[in-house]
Amino acid sequence: MDGDKKLTKEAVLEALRQVHDPDLGRDIVSLGFVSLEDIALCGDQVKVSITLTTPACPVREEMRRQAQEAILALPGVASVEVEMKANVRPTGFRGPRPVAGVRNLIAVASNKGGVGKSTVAVNLALALRNYGARVGLLDADLTGPNVPTMLGLPPGFQADKGLSIVERYGLRAVSLGFLLPPGTAVIWRGPLIGTGIRQLLHDIPWGEEGELDYLVVDLPPGTSDASMSLAQDATVTGVVIVTTPNAVSVEDALKAVSFFEKLHVPILGAIENMSYFICPHCGGRVDIFGHGLVEKVCQEVGIDYLGAIPLDPKVREGADRGVPILEAEPDSPVSQVIMAIAQKVAAKVSIQHFLAQEPPSQQKD
Repeated sequence: MDGDKKLTKEAVLEALRQVHDPDLGRDIVSLGFVSLEDIALCGDQVKVSITLTTPACPVREEMRRQAQEAILALPGVASVEVEMKANVRPTGFRGPRPVAGVRNLIAVASNKGGVGKSTVAVNLALALRNYGARVGLLDADLTGPNVPTMLGLPPGFQADKGLSIVERYGLRAVSLGFLLPPGTAVIWRGPLIGTGIRQLLHDIPWGEEGELDYLVVDLPPGTSDASMSLAQDATVTGVVIVTTPNAVSVEDALKAVSFFEKLHVPILGAIENMSYFICPHCGGRVDIFGHGLVEKVCQEVGIDYLGAIPLDPKVREGADRGVPILEAEPDSPVSQVIMAIAQKVAAKVSIQHFLAQEPPSQQKD
C-alpha cells in the first residue's frame, strides 16, 4: 500500500481472510465471523470484533493471534485490538421440530448402565456454563433420575407444587426426580415414557428467560423408548456416547452409535470415562479397565474420540454430596479434562450448524 493511500476497512477485511477456522476449513470472513461493520479505524490504530459460534471455541486465542498478525502486516498499521465474542448459532438439522428456546440440543447417551453417563452429563453442562454459555440440563432418565442428587437437590422437593425449572449452579435444570419422594419407583410402559419425554421437551419453558445456547439431555441407558422418543420428537444437534474402556462397555457403546445413526442423529463423538487411575501415593497410572480400545474403535467406525476422563474418588464424592467436581474443584486435573472435552463438543456442535446450511444432496446421512 502506497504512503498516499489510506488504510481502509476493506483492506483489513481482506487481510482477515488469511485466518481460517481449522474445524470448518474456511476463512472467518466467508463464515460470517467478521464484517466491515466489525472494523473500526482511528488513524494507524485498528479495532476488530470477531464473533465465534461458541464461547468454548478451542482455537479462540490462536484465531486472535492470527488476526492480529494479519492486520499488523498491512502498511500503515501501528496497533491492533482484537475483541473475541461469541454468538451460539442454532442448529436446524434434519429433525422433527426444535425445542422452543433452545438453540442446540446435546444428548448424552450410553447403552450400558454404570459408565458414569449422568456424571458426565452434569459436568459437561457445567463446563459449557464455565465458558459463558447459557445451558440447560434435562434429566431424561424417567425411571432412574439421578440428577437431583448430583445437583444437591432433595428428591421430591417439588412434589407439592408441580414440576418446573430449577436454577442450580448456573444451570436451568429439570428432572422427574424433583417430584418423586426418595425410594419411589416409576413403573411406566413405553407409551408413557414417550409422552413424558415429549412433555419435558416441549411443555417446559426452557427459553423463558432468553434462549439457551445448549440443552444437555441425560438419557437413560439402552436404546429404547426414551432415546427413540427424543430422536423422533425433537431436533437433536448431536449425541455424545459415554463408555468405559473395557470391551463389554465398548461393545454396548457401538450399539448406541448404530442406533442413533439409523435415526439420523449426528454422533458428536465418544468420551472414555473412568479411563485410568493415578495413585495418590506413588503417582503411577493404573489402567483398571484396560487401555487404548475406545480410541481404536472410534477410529475404526469413524467417530471422534473426545477424550479420557480419569477415575478419581473426588468425582464420586462430589456427585454424592451434590457438588459436582466442576463446581467443587474447577481447577482440578479432572475438571480441566472435562473443560477440554466441552470445547471439542462445542466445536462439533458448530460444525453441525454449518452442515445444516448445506443442500440436502451434500449432507451426509
